[in-house]
Amino acid sequence: MSRRGLLLGAALMAASLGLMGPAPAWASQLDDLRKSGAVGEAYDGYTRARDGSAKGFVDTVNKQRRGIYVKRAKSEGVSPDQVGRVYALEIFKKAPKGTWFLGENGKWTQK
Repeated sequence: MSRRGLLLGAALMAASLGLMGPAPAWASQLDDLRKSGAVGEAYDGYTRARDGSAKGFVDTVNKQRRGIYVKRAKSEGVSPDQVGRVYALEIFKKAPKGTWFLGENGKWTQK
């Protein structure tokens, strides 16, 4: 699969997860938690709880994302990890200012 095709797929996934266009109710909560710093995003396309109180919410979001990544990966003939990494780029672009991002080096940076 071409990188362009994978990027297009990531854009479609972003739309389905509410990062573009109308957002489901949990997307608003996700934005609030990211703005507060309780939740961050990571290089692999999954959220991370930066505060213990957000762990349950993060688990729910990641379960939903994993399902989308697996489905997309099967249709594209790539791994879910590849899909997640491409999707992470879209998350970074669409996440609100102040969102924390975990890099592969293990360091957090703020948008």
